[in-house]
Amino acid sequence: MTQPNQREQKLHKWSQTQLAKLQPELSSYLEEAQFSPLSGDASFRRYYRLTTAHRSWICVDAPPQHENCSNFIQISSIMLQQGLLVPTILASNLEQGYMLLSDFGDQLLHPLLNENTADKLYGLAQTALITLQQTPTTQLCTLKHYDQDTLYKEMTLFPQWFLQKYLQIELNNTLFQELETVYKQLIDNALEQPQVLVHRDFHSRNLMRIKNSDTLGIIDFQDAVVGPITYDLVSLLRDCYIRWPQTRVQQWVQAYAHKALSLKLIEANELSKFQQWFDWMGLQRHLKVAGIFARLYYRDGKKSYLKDIPLTVYYLWTVSQHYPKMNTLLHLLDKIILPKLFKINPDCQTMFDRPGNIKALSK
Repeated sequence: MTQPNQREQKLHKWSQTQLAKLQPELSSYLEEAQFSPLSGDASFRRYYRLTTAHRSWICVDAPPQHENCSNFIQISSIMLQQGLLVPTILASNLEQGYMLLSDFGDQLLHPLLNENTADKLYGLAQTALITLQQTPTTQLCTLKHYDQDTLYKEMTLFPQWFLQKYLQIELNNTLFQELETVYKQLIDNALEQPQVLVHRDFHSRNLMRIKNSDTLGIIDFQDAVVGPITYDLVSLLRDCYIRWPQTRVQQWVQAYAHKALSLKLIEANELSKFQQWFDWMGLQRHLKVAGIFARLYYRDGKKSYLKDIPLTVYYLWTVSQHYPKMNTLLHLLDKIILPKLFKINPDCQTMFDRPGNIKALSK
């Protein structure tokens, strides 16, 4: 069995101390409480569950040189004011990068999704999302913006880590220029949209079904910014871990657009633009995510994300086919990227060969 590291031991002791202060009646139980690691995510944060016979809490190790707990605390306050369900912050130590949170349990939205449950569960998720997006601008003045530089830097992860490192594609000036053309179009698309509070990773593994409740708990919101209205929606409906037929996604998008219009989050003349906003925002996100998944493997040693790369590329391929202005990206995919991808991962080729036979759910 792997021995606990020093930070893990310190977090364990700190969490016990904080709980004993908050709830002295638990002191006699805490010495015997189980302290166990939870599955990690794509960041430097580590999560643990502290469990007694009747209660449990989440302990967070967010190394301050890599993570910023103050962002988590600030966004938590904003979301609570909106009436959203987020973990309660019971204690924090910003200098050490430790937090003690209430426990939502283990029921992520992802494994609950199927053809029969999707409409209801995505309905709950979209209710939470549109509530998030109604956050008054006065609450957002201290947050960072999803500006041109951020959008651009995210997309450059695609050639750096995915094309060059993962696919071993030699980068030349022509390829760079073609990508730059795509980047500019996608940045303009993002900045044209109404700007709202953006969770930035609003998908089925960051939403939790709370027992005996029709309210979803929201986690991992520490990277929230002010940005395009379609960003979180595309994170949800073109999830990098689950795939739905295009017609169904379009139905969900249009229903959301009409609700946004009724709440004055978009203007009447923007309704016809909403689908392209959504589609092109997805292109920006999936260029970024393909790069991140490759980086997680090469830089951080997290191999599990490699299996999720084909779906991000599939989204790029299918969406770019619907827009003549994305022919440059489609050409890169067809002529250069997909042949390399299929050599590395031959099994994923069936995803691209038969787009009309997509199953409702692919896990």
